Amino acid sequence: MKKIFTSLLPIIALTVLISLDSTTSYAQERREGVRVSPNAAVSQNIGATVVNVTYGRPGLKGRSLESLAPADQVWRTGANESAAITFSTDVMFGGKMVEAGTYSLYTIPGDNWTIIINDKLSWGTQYDDSADVIRVPAAFTTTEATEMEWFSIYFDTLSETKVHLNLHWGTTLTAIPITIK
Repeated sequence: MKKIFTSLLPIIALTVLISLDSTTSYAQERREGVRVSPNAAVSQNIGATVVNVTYGRPGLKGRSLESLAPADQVWRTGANESAAITFSTDVMFGGKMVEAGTYSLYTIPGDNWTIIINDKLSWGTQYDDSADVIRVPAAFTTTEATEMEWFSIYFDTLSETKVHLNLHWGTTLTAIPITIK
């Protein structure tokens, strides 16, 4: 019995290490604990497709949106790590094809926002434009939305084949359509 256990020990250890590695690699990207800008997650099914977004939620706290997410500059779309967006199947994001996978979500605020899907998951300030998968203009942007103290990402305009991904902070609301076939 002892010989059987001894011979299985390397296999058991390898199995445990593999399972820990796959569960901790994402946890390292999204550090846990108390934060000034707490983490949040939102998920939406569109037909059989699942879209997940995880991000940090900064608060305005008396500051202007423009001071925290300056116009015409790449912004990490939240706080802390770059926002991460996962598509379970291929989707059309703002009218452009994006393959299933996990990406960083960056934005360029301004009168008309640009949304960036980027292949590099990193601390939010380590943006690398050479890893951009697509850049698309937002479907719409308004600066007359209901006041939102904490940055928020949510979905609306849901149908069997489409949803809008909304980015809302202060009185600014911008949206991008995500469609499936």
